[in-house]
Amino acid sequence: MSIGQVIIWIIVGGFAGTLAGRVLTLKKEGFGRWMNFLVGIVGALLGGELFKLLRIDFGLGDLKVTFEDLIAAFVGSLLVILVWRIIMKMRAKKVEKD
Repeated sequence: MSIGQVIIWIIVGGFAGTLAGRVLTLKKEGFGRWMNFLVGIVGALLGGELFKLLRIDFGLGDLKVTFEDLIAAFVGSLLVILVWRIIMKMRAKKVEKD
């Protein structure tokens, strides 16, 4: 992975995290600027690796930022948010028991 690819993933991740935050919270601000960005970057990395692992290729071309990158980042962002919510629910149940 080159430095150029990392920069692209950061940019794409920022957009995907914002979109995922808005979709899941149904609010314009999503989870907030920095949390959207963080979720997006982690989601972009996770989604990109997941698509490579599963050999998912939509054949959408060799653009610098492909639609495949955007879709992978969005799916990854949704997965990060899902895992985050599961962890928070588990923590809440643990606190209730104590």
